[in-house]
Amino acid sequence: MRQTDQMSRIKEKWHEFREWQRRPHQVAPMSEEQHRCATCGTEFQGNYCPRCGQAARIGRYSFRKAFLLFLDVWGLGNRGMFRTLRDLILRPGYMIRDYLSGMQMAYFPPFKLFFLLTTLSLLVESGVNIKMQNYFEESREEIRQGFSESFEDAEASQAPAEVQQVNEKSREYGLLFMDFVQRFPNIYTLSMLFILSGFLYIFFRKSPNIPDLRFSELLVAQVYTADMYSIYSIVMEFLCLPWWIQIFTVWFPLIPLKQLSGFPWWKIILFILPVVFVLLTICLAAFILGFVAVAMAS
Repeated sequence: MRQTDQMSRIKEKWHEFREWQRRPHQVAPMSEEQHRCATCGTEFQGNYCPRCGQAARIGRYSFRKAFLLFLDVWGLGNRGMFRTLRDLILRPGYMIRDYLSGMQMAYFPPFKLFFLLTTLSLLVESGVNIKMQNYFEESREEIRQGFSESFEDAEASQAPAEVQQVNEKSREYGLLFMDFVQRFPNIYTLSMLFILSGFLYIFFRKSPNIPDLRFSELLVAQVYTADMYSIYSIVMEFLCLPWWIQIFTVWFPLIPLKQLSGFPWWKIILFILPVVFVLLTICLAAFILGFVAVAMAS
């Protein structure tokens, strides 16, 4: 009997959570209290002065307000930032749907958040974590060592001089590409998101929740999805969790697609498989074309 009651409470809490997920953000009612603006002297009702825009809650100076002003300089001090981070974790697809439907003042802009999270991710990868471990330099060294070992194997196989020269050029080409990806992850990621959105648009442009989805809207949705993934990655890298836990989050980007589109899970997976295959084919073709270009140049 006790287990049945517990299961009933769990189901009830789950249904409440699901209802909260689907419910759009509710703006707090405007204050009816009378205020006098400390800046321009205007008397008004509400949360902000209609003349100069100063918040009604601003009072005497304190360390807390000084800290909030510091955050405002970097775009972090408004409630939209923390609401966006919370909703990207708990209700990402529904939040993106609300943003695309016009509720843009309630959430932090996707591209601005993308660059902030990219900067934070670079800091964590460069050693700002609980183990002071520099993932950035370690991954770069592993890539360089892998290219060097492959080139040494080619030399040990007594391949012709022309083949060894092509291998050396290919090694340089690969290292330059990986250096670019590591030094400019924001440019690389945005480029991949643009390509990914183009393929996803074929399948998701007519979905149950948004039957007339635009390409620009899908691109914004993918940027927000990348922001969501960055939040999880930053937390796991800061805690220096093992790789097998981090790789578990690879499927997380499917959640926003499911909540945003309204398609069942089997269709989401069915749509994603050919997109992943095409992207892998493009990456492989780009590498082969680069290899051939280096070979012809030599």
